[in-house]
Amino acid sequence: MSYFITFEGPEGSGKTTLISKVHTQLSKSHEVIMTREPGGIGISEMIREILLAEGNDMDERTEALLFAASRRQHLVEKVIPSLQAGKIVLCDRFIDSSIAYQGYARGIGTEAVMEINRFAIEDHMPDLTIYLKLDPEIGLDRISSNQRGHNRLDAERIDFHKAVVSGYNELSENYPNRIRTIDASQSPERVLEDTMEIINQYLNQEVNQS
Repeated sequence: MSYFITFEGPEGSGKTTLISKVHTQLSKSHEVIMTREPGGIGISEMIREILLAEGNDMDERTEALLFAASRRQHLVEKVIPSLQAGKIVLCDRFIDSSIAYQGYARGIGTEAVMEINRFAIEDHMPDLTIYLKLDPEIGLDRISSNQRGHNRLDAERIDFHKAVVSGYNELSENYPNRIRTIDASQSPERVLEDTMEIINQYLNQEVNQS
């Protein structure tokens, strides 16, 4: 059976590292692909460069539309075909990122962002979302102390990053069955353990119900 599992969280929450480890674990018993947003395919990676390049100041609605455009192409070119082939798709960010970053932090509003993305994704929502909850100041400290390059969003004021977390927190409260929260301030080993427990429980439940 195919499943679409997304990973969300503020900057520096450890999503990329976690997804790689989850991919390794799940690949022992399932056919799994790992991808990211914005990006994952050629066109979307080019849009990613525009969106994240420092100095590319843009209108907040332009930003939201570019994220949605990248999402649409990535979805139809990579995610949907992989799901149709019976694979588990692990994706670094999806629609919840747009709601948290553009809807909440940019102040566009959740409904406006949802409207753009309904057109982009139609009815293709994640089956399960792992939300890595983290104080934004801790996340930004992690970024400044490791080797990851900075991008345009990293450079936003702390109030922006706090609004992103507030958006994610509200989303996790509104959709508790889909969005499962992990304390990302824990050790990487504990974060992986908690995440795999949630994913395996979900997969086993789905198998038993089928």
